[in-house]
Amino acid sequence: MQTAPLFRSVPLRDSLHFGKGTEFEPKKVAEFMQLDRNAVSKIASVAVASVRWDDGAPKAVRERLEEIGAVANMVADIFEGDAAKTALWFRTRNPLLGDIAPRDMIRLGRHDRLRRFIVTAIQEDQA
Repeated sequence: MQTAPLFRSVPLRDSLHFGKGTEFEPKKVAEFMQLDRNAVSKIASVAVASVRWDDGAPKAVRERLEEIGAVANMVADIFEGDAAKTALWFRTRNPLLGDIAPRDMIRLGRHDRLRRFIVTAIQEDQA
């Protein structure tokens, strides 16, 4: 099924099992991306001490990790749900990203730029 470009900014499946909606587990995204509390703090623009995984987690932490999880699942869709290949892609330096690993872009707070790059690449591939 061909998806309209407007809707290609979200993954088709939850291949990496991060959960959806109220079942979303931000800690799983942080673990998959190997993001420590300092990195999550930077990404979400919150104090390190406020980074937590329960229902009391700051909204910004949950939102940023949900966005990152969606991007990771979009990449997993490309690799037919293969978590190992997806993790390898995020760890591997990419010449199209300025020879930096996608995971490092996330750590540096450039997750939105990475998301736009991935969405554009998927749209171009499906066009």
